[in-house]
Amino acid sequence: MAKPVKTPAISSKENPSLREIVDRTAVMAKTRRLDISFNELMDMAENGELEIRPEFQRIFVWTEAQQSRFIESLLLELPVPPIYVIEQGEEGHYLLIDGLQRLSTYLHFRGCLTNKYRDVEHGQYLKLESCDIVTQLNGITWDQLDTALQIRLKRSFIIIQVIRKESNNDLKFHMFKRLNAGGASLSPQQSRNAFMRILPNGDQVMDFAESVAKTPDFIATCTSVLSDKHMDGQNDAGFALRFFAFKNARANYIHDVDSFIDDFVEEIAREGASKKTSFDYIKERKHFLKTFEVLNTATADRSFTFPNRDYTELTLGFSVYHFEGVTLGIQPYLEHLDATDSRQMLRLGRALTEARLSSKFKTVSAGGGKNTKRQLDARIAIIGLAVKSMLKL
Repeated sequence: MAKPVKTPAISSKENPSLREIVDRTAVMAKTRRLDISFNELMDMAENGELEIRPEFQRIFVWTEAQQSRFIESLLLELPVPPIYVIEQGEEGHYLLIDGLQRLSTYLHFRGCLTNKYRDVEHGQYLKLESCDIVTQLNGITWDQLDTALQIRLKRSFIIIQVIRKESNNDLKFHMFKRLNAGGASLSPQQSRNAFMRILPNGDQVMDFAESVAKTPDFIATCTSVLSDKHMDGQNDAGFALRFFAFKNARANYIHDVDSFIDDFVEEIAREGASKKTSFDYIKERKHFLKTFEVLNTATADRSFTFPNRDYTELTLGFSVYHFEGVTLGIQPYLEHLDATDSRQMLRLGRALTEARLSSKFKTVSAGGGKNTKRQLDARIAIIGLAVKSMLKL
């Protein structure tokens, strides 16, 4: 489970009520509200007074239609949600934690956005489309607005909620996590990649996941068959984290996979860089590389694909249930598997295929609602038994 916020020490003589505990925790969140124009916000971003982390650029996901309607809202002086920042450092610079879509949209319309993930360069102007209140705005760019409308947009104000640097660090993390996890347009991995990096060891964990997701055997077995939607959601690194979480902490899994992965990553990320982490990066990388080397040799791009309708062969696509069952099922026997032994790999490929096409595996992997602990354990056990029998152990 996620680590709770530490409340101030309570004397053993005290017996605080729930309300008192809540109140004591609440006072640790020191905030203030500012009303800032978008033009001032843009200046702060360009001068480095407002930091937008590079990882955040990847989750600018608004379509041009969504961006256009936001600009339309500003021009019509309609209310917009606040932006949240964390105050940091002696100079009091701000770190953006919520509001990327709105701020990036304004910068894009002004021609001041650089985002390599969206192929947007400084000097490129957003052309408005799908404006449904003032349809005459469609097709318009910033330089085509008259001076009065340009000034109105520059002077559009937005509320900035500042989490002061004196605030409790755990509360900063939880606010960051909840604000970014709430966006319906973001995948769980996109949100995770943003909010986990605020923790002491967060960059190391997330960078590690991204690095192993770029290894050739993982790409061949997993990434190459993922859909564009999966890739846009950074799910290649997400599936790497899924593997590590289940491999190391499956006993903690109950039902909600994303919360389970978040808790696993958070526990590692909370361990400061100066401490010895319980997660052995070298050992885990070695196991990861061998797992996907073996699978790439034995079943290649059919390692996690769906069976056909008749369950007579494996076809295309990607099944997360097959991914879990296969990658975790072979773990107890990994030391007995040798990717350079062509005969063994041929037998392994046959054993895995037969197991995945079996009626038993179908029962715990076909259709929705198969993410219970019992069914997960059953998938892993079926694959494990097939590998054990193949090895004659």
